[in-house]
Amino acid sequence: MKILVPIKRAIDYNVKVRVKADNTAVDLANTKMSLNPFCEIAVEEAVRLKEKGIATDILVVSIGDKSCQEQIRTALALGADRGLQIDTSEALDSLQIAKLLQKVVEQESPDLVILGKQSIDSDNNQTGQMLAALTGMPQGTFASKVDLADGKVQVTREIDGGLQTLSLSLPAVVTTDLRLNEPRYASLPNIMKAKRKPLEVKAASDYGVSLVSNVKVLKVEAPAQRKGGIKVANVAELVDKLKNEAKVI
Repeated sequence: MKILVPIKRAIDYNVKVRVKADNTAVDLANTKMSLNPFCEIAVEEAVRLKEKGIATDILVVSIGDKSCQEQIRTALALGADRGLQIDTSEALDSLQIAKLLQKVVEQESPDLVILGKQSIDSDNNQTGQMLAALTGMPQGTFASKVDLADGKVQVTREIDGGLQTLSLSLPAVVTTDLRLNEPRYASLPNIMKAKRKPLEVKAASDYGVSLVSNVKVLKVEAPAQRKGGIKVANVAELVDKLKNEAKVI
């Protein structure tokens, strides 16, 4: 079984995000970048399937400039077999990403596509669903458990009323949620081995997909600063402040 895992380079989740002075974008200068946490969960799940003897080949693909090779190497150190960088310096939207991944699916014919449900920078939560629609594959989103047997994948997902289990015929698209697994740390020997694993680079323009984005960022603003809390002496003072200051009652 071949598994395709799309991954994304994103700002490290421990970094406090800064907005540029002109409010055009997030300031990435000297900012630590890492593998998107949901993508890391997707890689971990693929590696676990390989360790169970279910998967035989794990291909990770990232779309961006040369800098995203660092995250591809991280995924290879975690246990993926091959890497693919689709090289572009354009700021692509979710649909363009999905169309490029569709071309990769057509070329590689994976039995399963596992990707994070969203990236922590744009928070769109669109690429997996768009890829499933473009390829005609069944999809299971927000997976908290994944089981494969008899040519099908069972995806357990959390919903408002509890848990929902979907049975999907392969090939299929699955997007990962936080509670699916706990990603491992890459060991030093595996980091060294990852340097020798194959990493192919292809130009995004070779796939015949329009790279002109239909999405335009108008303005980026930091969230408003929260005021410090205060202590009240009694219930009467609390009610007074809720009524006259907060105006919520």
